[in-house]
Amino acid sequence: MPGLPQGKPAGVPCPHLADDWRCQLFGLPERPAVCGSLQPSTEMCGTDRQHAMQWLSRLEADTC
Repeated sequence: MPGLPQGKPAGVPCPHLADDWRCQLFGLPERPAVCGSLQPSTEMCGTDRQHAMQWLSRLEADTC
């Protein structure tokens, strides 16, 4: 991943997030394949950002 040669540690925000939490690599060839393969769902996103962040935190912990 650009800027993280050893990968992104769990719990560390991606350095490529803009202030509005959007991916600054979206649509660029440098964007890692894993980012494009993550398909959002109602189960993952829930109704608010807090739910989505808890889901992503669990996913990161499970895949460390």
